Amino acid sequence: MPDQAPGADALLLACVPRLRRYARALTGNAASADDLVQDTLERGWARLASWQAGTDMRAWLFSIMHNVRIDQLRRNPAQVEEFNADTHTGAVHDDATVRLQLRDMETALRLLPEDQRTVLLLVGLEELRYEEVAAMLEIPLGTVMSRLARAREKLRALMEGRPLRAPLKVVK
Repeated sequence: MPDQAPGADALLLACVPRLRRYARALTGNAASADDLVQDTLERGWARLASWQAGTDMRAWLFSIMHNVRIDQLRRNPAQVEEFNADTHTGAVHDDATVRLQLRDMETALRLLPEDQRTVLLLVGLEELRYEEVAAMLEIPLGTVMSRLARAREKLRALMEGRPLRAPLKVVK
């Protein structure tokens, strides 16, 4: 690969676990997440020479993943994926209460609009700064903040079993 930064391929491979985690949280389905990661890595590998050495490889790959996901949703807008209990593994499997809470959280995440869920996962799960998310998604900083606030409020209401407040009143 011409003009590739030294060690760029190793950096790309080091990002795979975080890409998988984000993709699973985003799609809610292990098979779809694996497909999303594969498509992201394929696109990233093909464009590795365009990555600027010294910048955050993870953020660059998350931008690619976001664009791949948007492309997938545009091709199939009716795509709704069910929660798959096999998506997550770990020590929580022996505690039924924790499993139920995890299932409820994932179900609530599925109910968030895609744009809100994306921002919430990038900030909350991947611990990216608001500025990084804004640059990655190519949206204003204020939009990141408002989407995050709406996502958190909606998620909180869903987890507490409260009815969702309508953001706008209908005026006749």
